[in-house]
Amino acid sequence: MTDLRHSAVALLACSASFVLIFAAMPAMAQSQPDAPSRPDAEASPHTFTANVSVATDYRYRGLMQTNRRPAIQGGFDYSHSSGFYLGNWNSSISWLGDSNPGVSAPIEMDFYGGYRHTLGGDWIYDVGVLQYYYPGDYPANYTRPYTTELYAALGYGPVTFKYSYAPTNLFGFPDSKHSWYADLTANVPLNVWGLTLNAHVGYQKVQVADASYVDWKIGLTKDLGKRLALAVAYIDANADKAVYTNAKGRYMGRGTAWASLTKTF
Repeated sequence: MTDLRHSAVALLACSASFVLIFAAMPAMAQSQPDAPSRPDAEASPHTFTANVSVATDYRYRGLMQTNRRPAIQGGFDYSHSSGFYLGNWNSSISWLGDSNPGVSAPIEMDFYGGYRHTLGGDWIYDVGVLQYYYPGDYPANYTRPYTTELYAALGYGPVTFKYSYAPTNLFGFPDSKHSWYADLTANVPLNVWGLTLNAHVGYQKVQVADASYVDWKIGLTKDLGKRLALAVAYIDANADKAVYTNAKGRYMGRGTAWASLTKTF
């Protein structure tokens, strides 16, 4: 398990290094002679971005994923001007091993793709598919946590409603197909000190007795400039302690203060 954790840290460190190198490429290119401009040149329809974060804890849908320890996270995104997009996001985790000592899976890898477009005015819709993947070692007859979700979202201004449906088992719950999650999120610019108000409430329906719950968050994001953002929040959930207490005796839905620092490239 220790070797896998070292491998996970190395993988994430390499990802972060690649992001930094990728981000530096435009500056390096500027040192070369300028290419002749073309009056009829059009902006590229392709957009590539990347991000790296450190967080005090990885919380997902209100539940702790790193047993109250810091997490390192990062990902890459591609989008086309037509509205189609693809992406990958990764994070260090410990919840699988915390809940079952026989499991060694220290990384979450998310792969997603979809289509996002406007309906006119401030309305935006977004549909896609998301695959959660947890590479590692599992005991025999263990229900793998791999999860596929189909999602649809509708946004108006700073407010978005999103519905996610899992045709597979949900995060390792046996016989939990057809579970779903609905969330309402608002990110409201305050037009003062570069602050944005973040508010969220969600309901996770799990097709297993006593496993469904509500989670919520209230927080602020501060734009620090140079594509650097600091976020702070309070996160909580009303998940059943009998279901969501790990093998280390920690309740995964316990309310907590949370913070993250994110660099976007």
